Amino acid sequence: MIEALGVCSWSMHAKDPSELADMVRAVGVRRVQIALDPIRSGAWTESDTCDALRRAGIGLASGMVGFEGEDYSTLESIRRTGGVRLDGNWERNLEACAESAMLARRLGLTLVTFHAGFLPHEAGDPERALMLGRLREASACFLRLGIRVAFETGQESASTLLGCLADMAPTWVGVNFDPANMILYGMGNPGEALRALGPRVLQAHVKDAVPAASPGTWGTEVAVGDGAVDWTAFVRTIDDLPGRIGLMIEREAGVSRVEDMARAARRIEQELPRLRERPGRAQ
Repeated sequence: MIEALGVCSWSMHAKDPSELADMVRAVGVRRVQIALDPIRSGAWTESDTCDALRRAGIGLASGMVGFEGEDYSTLESIRRTGGVRLDGNWERNLEACAESAMLARRLGLTLVTFHAGFLPHEAGDPERALMLGRLREASACFLRLGIRVAFETGQESASTLLGCLADMAPTWVGVNFDPANMILYGMGNPGEALRALGPRVLQAHVKDAVPAASPGTWGTEVAVGDGAVDWTAFVRTIDDLPGRIGLMIEREAGVSRVEDMARAARRIEQELPRLRERPGRAQ
């Protein structure tokens, strides 16, 4: 069931918490998935961030953690550097997870998301065992404080991610489903992937994209409604899933992000009356 509609703070490129609050309100929502790294690093103070959002009537839906050394310039570079993959940065990234978990607890968050990195499909691949071991350690920083963890989709197929989640075992580890990432990375049909991953979905991003023109290159992110995602089917599938799932609007390209995100909010909101009108739906 859809719980709330919000935005991803990092999409705004806000210079400070007050500007972030103004931008979130301009989108027309009152919830935000907050990037923890600027607060953890001291670029934004914890008190200023909380005060600005509270004054604006904006609640925190979840948190997000990035990893030092990730290089998104090409598909090959992110395959080598994404998530917990980089050996030389692993200890620092694990320490950052521990610090972010403490911050998340102080902020009252119950969910934090991050990219796992490319996970090998074959169960016997030594790199898969390495990656899963690191993901267990990173997740444990949050889980021991009662904070759930969700890996963002896109850098592997739905079947590979499901297999890795099964190997990891903890049911508190789930998925942050991003339909556009499935298209951008060329990792399968987002509708099929959502249905496959459904029971493990804890949150979803609202983002759109069109496929790459040639294999081995990036797809293109576009404004919601201009890409290949079927938003009517997406919203209905999310609403049918167990649990209460937040939808967080993300925009990582374009020159009119606030306007694009406001458009995305309106697009999702227009689907909600249709959900209530579905035959057999409880009122």
